[in-house]
Amino acid sequence: MIALIIVLVVIVGIIAWGVGSYNSFVRARNVIQESWRQIDVELNRRYDLIPNLVETVRGYAAHERNTLEQITALRNQARQLAASAQGAPTQERAAVEQELTQAVHGLMVSVEAYPDLKSNTNFLELQRELTDTEDRIAAARRFYNANVREYNTKIDSVPTNVIAGFAKFEKATYFEVNDPAVRQAPGVNFGEISQRPAGSAEPQQLPTNTQQPPVQPPSATPQISTDPFAQENQNKGPFQG
Repeated sequence: MIALIIVLVVIVGIIAWGVGSYNSFVRARNVIQESWRQIDVELNRRYDLIPNLVETVRGYAAHERNTLEQITALRNQARQLAASAQGAPTQERAAVEQELTQAVHGLMVSVEAYPDLKSNTNFLELQRELTDTEDRIAAARRFYNANVREYNTKIDSVPTNVIAGFAKFEKATYFEVNDPAVRQAPGVNFGEISQRPAGSAEPQQLPTNTQQPPVQPPSATPQISTDPFAQENQNKGPFQG
């Protein structure tokens, strides 16, 4: 009788643990979906802001035509990927969104060369809204990826992996860029406004001293300098300290 009670208690305990584990997976999955919706809302807001930004910059910065075309193409590509995946996160969409972020940032840096554009009220408002949107995207992405990491860890861990396999819980997709090549800033041609990184300018050639020291006559006593650094300074080139 006691053995039967023990067996029943163990069975009830296993069932209770299984139900609790299943419910925890459901809660984690719902949190991931909710955190992704926050990202998706901000991404769509950026899609709406970019056309206004492109049109505003186009009127003041004709040299940025290549950059504006690239931003427009990336924005359209990102929207197509979002539609094809029904708004779900994918690595391909994450890579395009990362390129779009870098391209918009590069444009904001390049407009520093256009004082009239920098003082345009419409542009300043767009710049502020895009900056706030980018900050919210970054924060929402970190929150989403943290939830995905916790959820995927439970799927791989023992013994919760048993419930995950039985209930067919699948791993969630991170919204981040893992390819180092994609993490690099995209090749953007800024036309005549291209900026050279600091220190990359070619050094100017300094004129070399072609004057030869006077030749002492053979019969004269060689002059020995009392300055211990004189000979060292004479042998140094124009770029040596």
